[in-house]
Amino acid sequence: MLKRKILANFAAWQASKNKVALLVKGARQVGKTTSIREFGTRSYEHFIEINFEKTPSARRAFDGDLDARTIIINLSAQGLGPFEAGKTLVFFDEIQSCPAARTAIKFLVEDGRFDFIESGSLLGINYKEVSSYPVGFEEQIDMFPLDFEEFLWANGVSPDVVEVITDAYQALAPVSEYIHDNMMDMFHQYLIVGGMPAAVNAFLANDDLSRTIRIQKIILSNYRDDIAKYAGKDKDKAKAIFDAVPEQLNKKNKRFHLAALEKGGSTRKYEQATNWLADAGIAYHCLNISNLALPLSFSEKRNLYKLYLLDTGLLCAMSMNSIQSALLSGDIKINEGMVAENYVAAVLAKKGIPLYYYDKKTRAELDFVFNDGGDLSVIEVKSGSEYRKHIALDNAIQDNPGTFKRKIVLCKGNIEVSGDIAYLPLYMAMLL
Repeated sequence: MLKRKILANFAAWQASKNKVALLVKGARQVGKTTSIREFGTRSYEHFIEINFEKTPSARRAFDGDLDARTIIINLSAQGLGPFEAGKTLVFFDEIQSCPAARTAIKFLVEDGRFDFIESGSLLGINYKEVSSYPVGFEEQIDMFPLDFEEFLWANGVSPDVVEVITDAYQALAPVSEYIHDNMMDMFHQYLIVGGMPAAVNAFLANDDLSRTIRIQKIILSNYRDDIAKYAGKDKDKAKAIFDAVPEQLNKKNKRFHLAALEKGGSTRKYEQATNWLADAGIAYHCLNISNLALPLSFSEKRNLYKLYLLDTGLLCAMSMNSIQSALLSGDIKINEGMVAENYVAAVLAKKGIPLYYYDKKTRAELDFVFNDGGDLSVIEVKSGSEYRKHIALDNAIQDNPGTFKRKIVLCKGNIEVSGDIAYLPLYMAMLL
């Protein structure tokens, strides 16, 4: 069983006073159901799991009155239970398939006898079907694929190693070369394997990566099926955008060019399809800004953007033609820039940091600009050996003196400080 950080969030929710229902959101196959099931069976005397896609008949319990007593009786009549006050967690899985259950959460929470967790993969898509949201009766939390630290745990790396890395990051002092080299090896594995639990488990059981790649391609196929099933009239556009992400990220400036999909393709025509992928948690939207000043949202250009996938392993499976094993063994080399940048985008997104980049023609193109505790900071991602060469960052610093709180270059090297620029190993992005 993979160790997941979200279990600590579940425990904090269980211990909270005036508890409301917990809604766990996230893309398909990031581990929501497994984690909730592990928590429920371990932390409650009675754990009742209802999957509205697997058992459509369970939806009938919400067809009539939505008062708590009626709903619990209806569920009990289906053989679900026992329902024991103060000792029972009820888990509504794939709740987007039963909008009435989402509405009923208010009345179930008000009843106060049982705890409730909801989960679903496409909650940002089917919102129009819910007649009344349980505002004030629901706490929402997002779940993502395993991050790099969770990947280290899965590979048996001691938490003490992460503590050493964290101390070095805080002190801006290099770690030992032995630890750095091992962490970079692990990091390259993580870029290729990613954090989808099924892929990680396959990698741990199969060193040649073949099973891992097959699992990743199955997940990608499932995502395409979701697009075809749920994206409605935008399904063809959404699929075209999804399949084009690796090619677009492989370009020098990585900006998504709609003209590559269709001659004369416009943001207006493809906006809903792009938003669908972001709402489904499959892709991350990184918007261009025209001004290096807070708040960044005031100068965003929604017609200029980059798209990243939720997981680097899936990105590799889409774009590397099963050469991942050769890459890890060092037999061949590729430009890792797009994968490394996608990794950093996913790290920031998991931390709830809005994704922005800055592009001033001929002078500066900054990979990520973000609100850093009320100040502006910048991140440049360098996957190659010449990471100390960063003309765009130098130009931005020169053109905007005193603007940036931190200037960070994430690279393959150990921690180093040169002037007011901090060079950090790519794996330390998790500590930002």
